[in-house]
Amino acid sequence: MTEEFHRIRRLPPYVFAEVNQAKARARAGAEDIVDLGMGNPDSPTPPHIVAKMVEAVQNPTTHGYSASKGIPGLRRALAGYYARRFNVELDPETEVVATLGSKEGLANLASAISSPGDTILVPNPSYPIHQFGFIIAGASVRSIPHTPDEAMLEALDRAVRHSVPKPTALIINYPSNPTGLMASLDFYREIVAFAKKHEIFVLSDLAYAELYYGDAAPPSILAVPGAKDVAVEFTSMSKTYNMAGWRMGFAAGNRRLIAALTRVKSYLDYGAFTPIQVASVAALNGPQDCVEEMRKLYRERRDVLVKGLKQAGWDVPVPEAGMFVWAPIPERYRHLGSVGFSKLLLAKAKVAVAPGLGFGEHGDTHVRIAMVENTHRIRQALRGIRGFLATDNGGPASEAAELASAELVKE
Repeated sequence: MTEEFHRIRRLPPYVFAEVNQAKARARAGAEDIVDLGMGNPDSPTPPHIVAKMVEAVQNPTTHGYSASKGIPGLRRALAGYYARRFNVELDPETEVVATLGSKEGLANLASAISSPGDTILVPNPSYPIHQFGFIIAGASVRSIPHTPDEAMLEALDRAVRHSVPKPTALIINYPSNPTGLMASLDFYREIVAFAKKHEIFVLSDLAYAELYYGDAAPPSILAVPGAKDVAVEFTSMSKTYNMAGWRMGFAAGNRRLIAALTRVKSYLDYGAFTPIQVASVAALNGPQDCVEEMRKLYRERRDVLVKGLKQAGWDVPVPEAGMFVWAPIPERYRHLGSVGFSKLLLAKAKVAVAPGLGFGEHGDTHVRIAMVENTHRIRQALRGIRGFLATDNGGPASEAAELASAELVKE
């Protein structure tokens, strides 16, 4: 009885836990840590959405079990959003299901469509549930490049030719968490054509659809003619409306996949609390000024963070979308790996970030920096980083870096 359960054995130790434990120890010691690790929005949910929630809660008829697939008005609201935003028509009855956040939807669909021995194609690095949702379901994962370009398309071709059995599904995520990369509609056309040719399902994670910084808004794969033959797409209220803790998301697209997810969910949950669903209708159908304000807020934070890091000597790419900077570890600390560097940054700069290893082994050369603090706190973090990088400049294997890392590993 001492062996771990089979599915648990397939899950490695949670990488983020190491940094979280170090952060907790620092805070227990009364240290002021600027937490740019978890992508947890710090702004409040817009007042009109909260007001609708309060109104619905005060109606006792909303206190019972809800609808697992989502109340009809909510599914219609999501279909209306897709029509306005992407010019995509969805049948609210057969092509939309509400989920308890996009993460739950992805995990339950993985359970619905995969079996032990199935092969799933997942970008590396990518959001952990993209890989581990299928691993928990017993499938095998094959990594492909994370960039929406020819390199991914070539890797997909190799994967189909050399995987036995043939891959069941492909995961894509643009705008990407953690990299912030966006995909074009032309790229989605290539993906849809590939999936149709090889009879592979496509699961698109579009959680950051409204968090972009240029003039071109991220497209939906469902806007490609015929995409619904092979694709389902997940969206979320979490970042768009600062509703992360409300746990409301959606899956939309291919009827067979939506039916499979709906059936699994019918055994597992009764849906989100009805007042949350009612408030989500108000969010989707109501005034959208709050969404533009959210974009402006993150754009300002992005610009302050990127400029400050570059002034500190840390050259990072400017993200096109999303709420993260995907930062390559400075060369002289590359040997520490992302977990070691994250711990060092916490100890020396008093800044918490997410180690790139948590998003796949190909992310171990980076850390993810979340823009989840106000500009005052971001500037505080930048002062700590600038001071750390300026004083610890002893070369590729600086004695200070090695010593601090060794001490942290011992803890």
